[in-house]
Amino acid sequence: MTGRDRFSDRLTGLAGLVLTLVLSFGLVILLILGLSRSPGKTIAAFFVGPFVNGYFLGNMLNTAVPLVFTGLGMAIAFKSSVFNLGGEGQTYAGGLIATAVCLALPTAGGILGGTLAIAAAALGAGAVASLSGWVKMKWNADEMISSFLVSSALVLVVNYFVTGPLDDPTNNMLVTRSIAPQFALLKIFPPSKLNLSAVFAVAASVIVFLVMGRTSTGYEMRMCGINREFARYGGIDVGKYLVLPMALSGALHGIGGGLMVLGTYQATYQGFSAGTGWNGIAVALIAKNNPLGVIPAALLFAFLDAGAKSAMLNGDVTYEIAAIAQSLIFYLVTAQALYDLFRRRRRAG
Repeated sequence: MTGRDRFSDRLTGLAGLVLTLVLSFGLVILLILGLSRSPGKTIAAFFVGPFVNGYFLGNMLNTAVPLVFTGLGMAIAFKSSVFNLGGEGQTYAGGLIATAVCLALPTAGGILGGTLAIAAAALGAGAVASLSGWVKMKWNADEMISSFLVSSALVLVVNYFVTGPLDDPTNNMLVTRSIAPQFALLKIFPPSKLNLSAVFAVAASVIVFLVMGRTSTGYEMRMCGINREFARYGGIDVGKYLVLPMALSGALHGIGGGLMVLGTYQATYQGFSAGTGWNGIAVALIAKNNPLGVIPAALLFAFLDAGAKSAMLNGDVTYEIAAIAQSLIFYLVTAQALYDLFRRRRRAG
């Protein structure tokens, strides 16, 4: 591909992304105009509400943190041409594993216990995701199907522990016992819930960017993603890069879930991570699988969520307008990604 072709592809991709965002926000405005009795007030609440004070702004930024981790996980998988559709279960399981470790070490120091909890969340979720990569390598089983099925089963397993062995009998909600106070991450923008996990999210984006772009392992993963047969001809162990990207993807999802528990909830609530894994797919696609681009993409989704909550509280529309806008973005960026893929294949042919 010539430099001119690459520039054309980037310009087309940017134009498609801008069109996607314009259509999505336009749909939000149309919905508010059609459903609200005071559309001006509601539109202002949607677009301005998340920024009116530190509490709303901090909570919006905190919502973006787990999306950064799930977006990074999906970006690594997509860059390597493997598809992890188990992000929901892996994030959920990561939260439960982190909770279980903290509950098992109630007197441990905050740094030691928290580190062990996040490491266990990463290892557990990474092992689950790598299973799909392994069966792909061993028997050529479709990793999309296997990761989705395992994730669906994993959600049920986590629910069992939340409402069974780890259930908090003193709480009327479906939630585990709370972790010890020393494990809670430091709040960095009170009174909002924004905590130290935001710093970890930025650091993770930089690390993934460097690993994928500046190391031999990242190069080999990218080569397998571009053309697996060419990579095999060049001496790369392509089987390894069916398992490793899935493991890294799952580990990042698990870290996201673990940080949600340590930073925001201090326990595992049933369904606390719902939507985080699926939205990570859209975040990665919006970012064009660029680890640094994942941060603004995650902030976009967090803004939609915060804007919908603000419009619901200060206007007369329901929260579902955020889900509609997010769904439209998801479908449009997926369509754009598929179009880019078909165009590259046609050009290569």
